[in-house]
Amino acid sequence: MLYWFFVKGLGPIAIHRMGPTAKGLENIPREGGAIIAANHLAVIDDALLPLTCPRMIHFMGKAEYFEGKGIKGKFKKWWFTSVGVFPVDRSGGSKSLGALNHAREILEDGHLFGIHIEGTRSPDGRLYKGHTGAARLAFETGCPIVPSAIIGSRELQKPGQIIPGKGKTTVVYGEPIAVEKKPADQITHDDLRTLTDRVTMEIQKLSGQEYVNEYAQKVKEQLKAQKAAEQANS
Repeated sequence: MLYWFFVKGLGPIAIHRMGPTAKGLENIPREGGAIIAANHLAVIDDALLPLTCPRMIHFMGKAEYFEGKGIKGKFKKWWFTSVGVFPVDRSGGSKSLGALNHAREILEDGHLFGIHIEGTRSPDGRLYKGHTGAARLAFETGCPIVPSAIIGSRELQKPGQIIPGKGKTTVVYGEPIAVEKKPADQITHDDLRTLTDRVTMEIQKLSGQEYVNEYAQKVKEQLKAQKAAEQANS
């Protein structure tokens, strides 16, 4: 698997540049399925989790990564598939269902599944309202959720910055939240929202971020519209 080639082969280079420190590794189950639910500050977050976790983590990736044409497109699809990333249509609804089903299979097979609970990178470094996908997977599989806080990545890689700067980062793995398995038709919206908010607040405690009770994607859209309006009026 290219996953371990990256972690063991290229990892030392990334570690030298990003200086990650891992805390709470004892909270990661040694075996069996578990959900690593983390905040999201920068693109390099998806490298910091594998670099600090002793077990392989499977992730979702934007469907666009797998839809390219030609040699470049085939290479990107091969690369992401080889490092444990599978596609998700982020438009939501039924289009995202296939990815959640695949994530459930990964958990039921006894593997780790990583997810950024905010659904997208924070626009300003604060922690935003969590989406309920991780909670649904936990209820459907009975797998625990490990709230995880990534600290310092935004300082190394600002929005729009491709190559991260050199510095120090930290990943804190919190105590697992045990979840009792439920039949899908018995999982209520209140169940999902309550568990999601609990996980989000645990991440907030670990990261020290200011919490915003709003979805990050909505705030990004508002900021984009505001910027467009300012440009139109200038």
